[in-house]
Amino acid sequence: MINHMMLVVVGLMLGSAALWAAEEEAPAGIHYPGETHLANIRQLTFGGQNAEAYFSFDGTQLIFQSTRDGRGCDAIYRMHTDGTNVRQLSSGEGATTCSFIAPDGAAIIYASTHLGGPECPPKPDMSQGYVWSLHSSYDIFRADPDGGNLVRLTDTPGYDAEGVYSPQGDQIVFTSVRSGDLELWLMKPDGSGLEQLTNTPGYDGGAFFSRDGNWIVWRASRPTGEALADYRNLLAQDLVRPSRLELYTMHLTHREPIQLTDNGAANFGPYWHPNGRHVIFASNVDDPKGRNFDLYLIDIETRAIEHVTRFPGFDGFPMFSYDGKQLVFASNRNNKIRGETNVFIADWVW
Repeated sequence: MINHMMLVVVGLMLGSAALWAAEEEAPAGIHYPGETHLANIRQLTFGGQNAEAYFSFDGTQLIFQSTRDGRGCDAIYRMHTDGTNVRQLSSGEGATTCSFIAPDGAAIIYASTHLGGPECPPKPDMSQGYVWSLHSSYDIFRADPDGGNLVRLTDTPGYDAEGVYSPQGDQIVFTSVRSGDLELWLMKPDGSGLEQLTNTPGYDGGAFFSRDGNWIVWRASRPTGEALADYRNLLAQDLVRPSRLELYTMHLTHREPIQLTDNGAANFGPYWHPNGRHVIFASNVDDPKGRNFDLYLIDIETRAIEHVTRFPGFDGFPMFSYDGKQLVFASNRNNKIRGETNVFIADWVW
């Protein structure tokens, strides 16, 4: 959104996923040895930068962001889960990110900078190292399923993005800088009923609900000392450095953060399996100084971790279908041009 952390690029939620590519050329192919949880992998997009593809509740549609057709930044698209009937939903003005389909299928949400101007916002200045831009013109919008009747849901100065619906459709969790820090917030689908969920210095973002709607899982940085000073200095410039992110969970009744990972890596894109016990996520834990991001599955009770994907490059942005039978993710695998990121879907095998 992206954005998304770690020695890669602005993916998840913060722009194009182009630079998530590995430094070296990787072998072509779709299915790699050791990917035993994945069967019948299919490639759904071919060319450009395609990421953050998320299922509709009935499992027949995907909404995603893509930089294609000569555009300089992401627009929002929709397609069938077999890759057909691709159509653009956003206007093409500004940059967009973090789209999601309401459980009843009657609306979509996404973040956009178009009110700040029709052009793509500037890329971040990398003279301070690898950073993401937190464009202050990002707000969250609701629209009809075809992209029409756009309604602004957030209206405060600064970054508002990374929004997703709860499975019951009664809440949206999102990331905002409105309190002076990057925190998680809840709101109703019409933008009312704002509640702040986190309140610890550092970046909190990329949250997703459990299937029963009782829990969230998200990525967070918890800098201290010099790292905290660096974080605050960058935040004042609408930037964030996503090189170290751990995963947290929270029950929405008790609202006490529970740390899920503690590996010092760039962990991101966590998503619950419908069984409520497992979370899939992307990480460079096995390549901490590189750009090889794989998908991993963690048992939230035992903390046991399984290595899911084995492509020697970027795999990220996973989402289980609501019945748990399929997994969609973005990957640099099977590229025709180095650096392309495409959407893949697979049957999930226990």
